[in-house]
Amino acid sequence: MRELFKRLSDAVLETDEDLAVEIAEEILAAGLNPQEAVEIALTDGMARAGELYEKEEYFIPELLGSADAMYAALEILKPHIPRGEGLKKHRVVIGSIEGDTHDIGKNIVALILDSAEFEVRDLGRDVPPKAFVEGAVEFNADIIAVSTLMTTTMERIGGVTALLEKKGLRGRFKVMVGGRPLSKAFADRIGADGYASDAAGALRLARKLTER
Repeated sequence: MRELFKRLSDAVLETDEDLAVEIAEEILAAGLNPQEAVEIALTDGMARAGELYEKEEYFIPELLGSADAMYAALEILKPHIPRGEGLKKHRVVIGSIEGDTHDIGKNIVALILDSAEFEVRDLGRDVPPKAFVEGAVEFNADIIAVSTLMTTTMERIGGVTALLEKKGLRGRFKVMVGGRPLSKAFADRIGADGYASDAAGALRLARKLTER
């Protein structure tokens, strides 16, 4: 990781909003790729904060402070990320499956997708399969992204693909899944189109799934 990217990641982790803005401006002045700064530095810093939260070494105030630092840096970087004239913004609905109230990882993925060429509708956490399908239809989404951090709720993700099949909508949407207890084998078993283990991988997968 480039030195400035590492410093930006640390600023997010340390909840230092002013420093995060200062380093984001240094990144632009140095001619570094702002998209990489988001995908590498901001993702890493927020992921590390999320890990500390899960270990109960960080609590809600620290987590919110990291998020504030991340968003402050994003405001500096995002206007300089080229989207390409006339580039179609693919649409994603994302959420944590019913029964799971964890949303840190899901929020990071939503942020990274939104900073790239995707329009994101976050359905939140504890989302039933029916709400994913209805949300995707209403939003005219290209991708349904479903996450869980709990082994006790992972099987409910299959309800999303099953409901799409039942309603004759399976061919209309790509389904991607992620979360600690999941795997590519699980994704294949429930009929999802792909699995990502982290936010950067989710962005790569979303891009692959929307290639024409």
